[in-house]
Amino acid sequence: MPAPTPDVADLVARLQEGQPRAVARLISLVEDESPALREVSAALAPLVGRAHVVGLTGSPGVGKSTSTAALVGALRAQGKRVGVLAVDPTSPFSGGALLGDRIRMGEHATDSGVYIRSMASRGHLGGLSWAAPHALRVLDAAGCDVVLVETVGVGQSEVEVSGLADTTLVLLAPGMGDGIQAAKAGILEVGDIFVVNKADRDGAQSTRRELRSVIAMSERPEGAWKPPITLTVASRGEGIDEVVAEIERHREHQESSGGLRRRRLARTRREIEAVALHELRERFGHVGADERLDDLAATVLAGDQDPFAAADVLLDVVR
Repeated sequence: MPAPTPDVADLVARLQEGQPRAVARLISLVEDESPALREVSAALAPLVGRAHVVGLTGSPGVGKSTSTAALVGALRAQGKRVGVLAVDPTSPFSGGALLGDRIRMGEHATDSGVYIRSMASRGHLGGLSWAAPHALRVLDAAGCDVVLVETVGVGQSEVEVSGLADTTLVLLAPGMGDGIQAAKAGILEVGDIFVVNKADRDGAQSTRRELRSVIAMSERPEGAWKPPITLTVASRGEGIDEVVAEIERHREHQESSGGLRRRRLARTRREIEAVALHELRERFGHVGADERLDDLAATVLAGDQDPFAAADVLLDVVR
């Protein structure tokens, strides 16, 4: 039995009223690639553009979820509405989020000023879900002042968040080899703010010094943002206010320099491109089931046509 067609206009109206069920339903439509997705996107378009998107990335075990929960508490203390997208590995059984960060952020679950959503990466590389940019639009339209995006812990491939966020936090921990990894993984280009968590452990200061040395050697244009390095013990809330202050300082710098608009413009370009490529893959999938593809393969195999010419024919079919 087909699912009932959602009343998108009603859902968006309830979203603007701050009803959590409407937020949840709209994000589910996004994740499930509902036939109503285009209608949802069109309805949200006039409502987005206010939320500041903060990405949290880092190797497994650095305390991303604990830091996210601590940041939510600090932002709420400032009276800000906060959304959280926690991208987890995909369950091989249900296709849903495997870890479920709502469990780890239970202290905020009953706060009406916080919306937490775990999303499955569903095999998408780079630590994010394909649906994440669209889910961000839902939380933005719901009136969130800040949206925290916590990526799945996949180590060095976890850099895609920088293309989605206005401010990217890179979390490291002493004794995990993160300083060396930072130098070789291109993570310095990703981070706007570096956070050495679990700073009560031995090696926190040396990790900070190592990062500071590498940052000092990086070439930056005059007036460019220089990433600060903060020390935190997120499990106790230590240093979190300093991180929040650096996030605000980075936002102000980006706004005054025009960097925020440039980032958001680049992000929107990528989003449009991703939608177009997704649509193309969907159409190509239908063409791939067509007998014409078998005919083209036969002509190439017989030497009557080369693969490039056959691909042109296939693209003409897609168009």
